[in-house]
Amino acid sequence: MKLQQYSDQELIKLYLNGDETVLEELLKRHKSKIYTSIYLLVKDQYLAEDIFQDAFIKVINTLRSGRYNEEGKFLPWVMRIAHNLVIDYFRREKRAPVITSADGTDVFNLLQFHEESAEDKMLREQTHFDLRTMIHLLPDDQKEVLIMRHYADLSFKEIADLTEVSINTALGRMRYALNNLRKMMKVKEIS
Repeated sequence: MKLQQYSDQELIKLYLNGDETVLEELLKRHKSKIYTSIYLLVKDQYLAEDIFQDAFIKVINTLRSGRYNEEGKFLPWVMRIAHNLVIDYFRREKRAPVITSADGTDVFNLLQFHEESAEDKMLREQTHFDLRTMIHLLPDDQKEVLIMRHYADLSFKEIADLTEVSINTALGRMRYALNNLRKMMKVKEIS
């Protein structure tokens, strides 16, 4: 039987029984999704690669130590490890992520609907700066859900799984984040 035909759980059992080669199959299977989810949050290729490697080092260490017990939930478990490493990075750096589209364009630059004057451009840039600043001011749990939902395009189910909360809690955090942004916009008089 080829390794591709084995389930993640079967591959983990083979790995725990000494077959180091199965790790490559697990890596091949899930690298794209894990790396992409990291990259969407950190917006830096080299940083995403570092965090991805750190995540897999944690996975290997946890497997080798015999502490892995997530029956049939390997990918969500690894995604949670990667997500926690990203959160740790942002906490250490205390900086807001730059929000870009898949091709690397600043999302806020895509919000242009007509030929704009220099004044319009300055106003738009100031508004985007203000919005980024306001997002940065949100409590960490609200900022996290907002970024994961709107910029990483994760479902509330995925967000709930990654943050280890219920879907209702994830939805509530999003609602609070949006309400807080609205309040800050009113204070700042941004429409």
